[in-house]
Amino acid sequence: TTSFVINAKRQLSPLRLRSTLLLLSSFTLPRAFSFTATVASELSCKTGSSKSSLRQPVMSFKKVADSSLFVSEPNPMWFGNGPNEKGNPNWTNANWLKSRFHFSFAEYTNAANSNFGVLRVMNDDLVQPARGFGEHPHREMEICTYVVEGDLTHQDSMGNGESLGRGSIQFMTAGTGVMHQEHNKHPTNPLRFIQMWIVPASRGLKPNYGSMCGDKVKSARQNAWAHLVSDVKNAGAQTPVKINQDANMHVTELEPSRSLDLKINAGRQAYLLCVEGSAEVSGEGLKEALSQHDAAELVGPAEFKFTAGPKAAHLLVVEMKGQGEDSRFKGARFG
Repeated sequence: TTSFVINAKRQLSPLRLRSTLLLLSSFTLPRAFSFTATVASELSCKTGSSKSSLRQPVMSFKKVADSSLFVSEPNPMWFGNGPNEKGNPNWTNANWLKSRFHFSFAEYTNAANSNFGVLRVMNDDLVQPARGFGEHPHREMEICTYVVEGDLTHQDSMGNGESLGRGSIQFMTAGTGVMHQEHNKHPTNPLRFIQMWIVPASRGLKPNYGSMCGDKVKSARQNAWAHLVSDVKNAGAQTPVKINQDANMHVTELEPSRSLDLKINAGRQAYLLCVEGSAEVSGEGLKEALSQHDAAELVGPAEFKFTAGPKAAHLLVVEMKGQGEDSRFKGARFG
């Protein structure tokens, strides 16, 4: 319950508090939230509305600016790291980790921003050389990680271990419980990756792990949507990663001034992240600019066109079944 989190903040040390909140985040369950959408200028979110009062969305776009994201720069000792290396020319940030939270996570608690549909977590992590996340637990989540730059080294309690570079994606069905650790073992290069948690379609699943090297779809993601993730129940989708939820992940790298369309069907929704560069989004009555770290909530039926800026655009989309009143969790609830 929320009172548990408040009491924990008062009684636990910073290390134990962050670890506890990290684990509890795995148990967040949906609660009703009414979502009404029309064209971008009329977009509104209302709590407490009845289903009969909801209008069928014509097109929905809501920008999530980088400036609105919660930025976390935790103590290096919390995950087993040594002190920050002041003056190290290879470091691109003063702290070992700079993480942008798109939804409530760890020390950031916001009942009005707990998820978007089944997308429970999107963390944009920048890890400095020779640093990382020590062993920690997860359960009852589908965890997908997309590598933006550098090399991500993974190890888990199932015996898996590997390093993945740019454009790679890994998944982990945490299921009944798994331990893992993630590190940037390169001595001089930073690591950036996007970690996403998706609520599974069922609980009590057997833990599982898999991945795909980014080089396998390098050409496929150039000026086109590369389909990386799909539902295990969707036999028609040939993707390198399958998860236990009706959700898909697509990625593209657009050259400067190149355009690409994205259609969100009726009854579907998507969360889009501008990973690198910039892009203009256009649609019916819509023209909006996105820069690196900006995101957007999209609700169908809708069609959008993304045009890359002068320095190209790297875009990631998490598409899923529309959740209606459950598009947002009304408040934090822990099992």
